[in-house]
Amino acid sequence: MTVMEFESILKIAVPVAAYILFAPLLGGLLAGIDRKITARMQGRFGPPVLQPFYDVLKLLEKEAITVNSSQDFFVGCSLLFMIVTGCLFFAGLSLLLFIFALTTASMFLVAAAYSSNSPYAQIGAERELLQMMAYEPMVLIAAISLYIVKDMTFNIGDMVSSGVPAVILLPGVFLGFLYILTIKFRKSPFDLSMSHHAHQELVKGLTTEFSGKTLAMLEVAHWYENVFLLGFVFLFFANGTLAMAVVGVVVCLLAYFLEVFIDNVNARMKWQFALNSAWIVALTFGAANMLIVYYRLFGGGV
Repeated sequence: MTVMEFESILKIAVPVAAYILFAPLLGGLLAGIDRKITARMQGRFGPPVLQPFYDVLKLLEKEAITVNSSQDFFVGCSLLFMIVTGCLFFAGLSLLLFIFALTTASMFLVAAAYSSNSPYAQIGAERELLQMMAYEPMVLIAAISLYIVKDMTFNIGDMVSSGVPAVILLPGVFLGFLYILTIKFRKSPFDLSMSHHAHQELVKGLTTEFSGKTLAMLEVAHWYENVFLLGFVFLFFANGTLAMAVVGVVVCLLAYFLEVFIDNVNARMKWQFALNSAWIVALTFGAANMLIVYYRLFGGGV
């Protein structure tokens, strides 16, 4: 193996290992801060910041009770693909592979809910599919828009190192992506399929029949997911310079706490509103911005 080949492998292996090891720590810490801020906004003291970790450890110690063996399999596959999705992203590989892996992880979660035969879980699974229909168009528009402004490449590594921050050319796409983050972070008004607060008519939605280690795996998967979604936000600001890297990290944190604020000042909406509003935002902010930039850069030529 040559020195260059070793450096190439190391360039991929280090961020992947860092993501696998530290993403759940960061995701759990963000969840703990989320709970603390939520409690203070509601006039409560709130649990300790490390409470999410205590909860997961407690779930891991509980007796394994599942409706059927396929349930654990599907949830395990969902966790696995969440980790793979983040690895693809932080390894700097194709943005399209990242989106396909993310969708696959969500589909395994839906399959796990359907396998339980619980009416609450099945309705939650149906709502999860509706949420996927709501946010997927904006995610694809964001990927195609980044491809256009980042020298016609889907390679995430090239996007991070190229010259102009994408947010300058794609402010509408960025705002549209922030909008659908409320769905992906499972915050009100779009916590339709499941809720961490158990305050909806579906009890816990698609996770109603999950418990113990199964529920712990799902919670860790959500932590992994939150981290690479914030990484996607970072893509709009990255241009290979330290200054924009710092700006990107700050915006990621502000975006997360904006979602916490939205979660606490909005009641849950109906699924029709989530679907219609997400598509309207995707068309008016995302698609319009993408077409404007395309014609500006290429004059409509192929």
